[in-house]
Amino acid sequence: MNPFNEKPISLINAFENWKGLYPKSYNKNDVDPYTKTRIILMNGTEFEANWFSHQFSRHVACTDIRRDLAVVRAQEKQQQLKISLLKPADETQLEQTIGYEQLAVDLTAELAKREKDFYVKKALDFALLEDFDHLYRYSDLLYMNQGVIAERLVGKYTEIMPARPTISHHRFPKDNVRRGINSKTADLQTILGTMIITAAEQQTMNYYMNISTLATDDLTRKLYEEIALVEEEHVTQYEDLMDANGSWFEMNLWHEYVECYLYWSCMMTETDKRIKALWEENLAIEIAHLHEAAKLLQKHENKTWQQVIPNAEFPAPLSLHENIDYVRNIIKNTAQFTSVLEEYENINGLAKDSDFFKYQAIINPTVDNTPSHIVIDEYIKKFGEDYRFETAKNPLSELQCRKCDNTEVGRIKDATDGKGFTPNK
Repeated sequence: MNPFNEKPISLINAFENWKGLYPKSYNKNDVDPYTKTRIILMNGTEFEANWFSHQFSRHVACTDIRRDLAVVRAQEKQQQLKISLLKPADETQLEQTIGYEQLAVDLTAELAKREKDFYVKKALDFALLEDFDHLYRYSDLLYMNQGVIAERLVGKYTEIMPARPTISHHRFPKDNVRRGINSKTADLQTILGTMIITAAEQQTMNYYMNISTLATDDLTRKLYEEIALVEEEHVTQYEDLMDANGSWFEMNLWHEYVECYLYWSCMMTETDKRIKALWEENLAIEIAHLHEAAKLLQKHENKTWQQVIPNAEFPAPLSLHENIDYVRNIIKNTAQFTSVLEEYENINGLAKDSDFFKYQAIINPTVDNTPSHIVIDEYIKKFGEDYRFETAKNPLSELQCRKCDNTEVGRIKDATDGKGFTPNK
């Protein structure tokens, strides 16, 4: 499908009344896990589009342009709120958090398996392990606080066990910066991937930062605080991969194109008929937004959409599904790696005075004060062993013990080893 070849609906007809804006929520007890993760993904995608438009408006002086942006932006916000309200009122924050982390794991894995640019794939694989470990920490906290078993929430599609421990995720900020791609020469899938993962991780970061203060106990507040700061690292990494050379009008076109692709993907892969109809409805709206972005590009920069997106035919739809074997391979080979400036290195080879070790000494002077460790330690004290959902033992022997929390892998020299990252064949 090429969305530029589709006839757009009238923008005025895309606005909804209050009845239409408040949808019937899903049932948290029988919703398909990937329906829920698609909802989280599209909530984040709409948020990214809305805030990009706000930044665009703040950096342009022309009132006519601001008016055009305001119309589309208001519709993006209606879409975002409607999608976010699909979450039922009886679903707790921690229960929804499991959905956020399942999305982070399986979306990142799927994008990584498709990625042709090895540098971008390394970035995806690197952060994938960290989100996977976050899922494990939140799952233990969920059962300890609410008695809810996370494997039911993820449908047993995604394993729940430690990877690179969260305590090891804290890096000196300069080491989270990456090299950007060139959208003029990059594969379409790479451009889509960098924009999709940035929006998804940004939504996760914002969610954790906003709800950390709403938790009713200190340990939950502390865990959200710690992982929110890791998500800040992830957003820095991913947004830096995006091409920063495009004009505001070009990037506006790309944002609308990404939204079209994702709604089309959701529509093509959704199993819930009611939610599928919503994806189809939003696709029609986004096609209209895309055509408006093309008009702005033509009017203000005298460029056609073909000059920015020469091959606009969608690649295969983005599908969310289980990635157990893929994740296990990444754990086995890369858990001992960290990032150093724009690259990734095994910490076994880092100098003792490297920024990574200096920063770790500042933020984690003792493991006893690190929230992600305390959660597992408290769980083990209460239940005798940690909570996991595994199809087999952890691929790293150092992470197989269920009666103690490993705080050394990825943080202490020679805690384990690994072959490193591998490109797709």
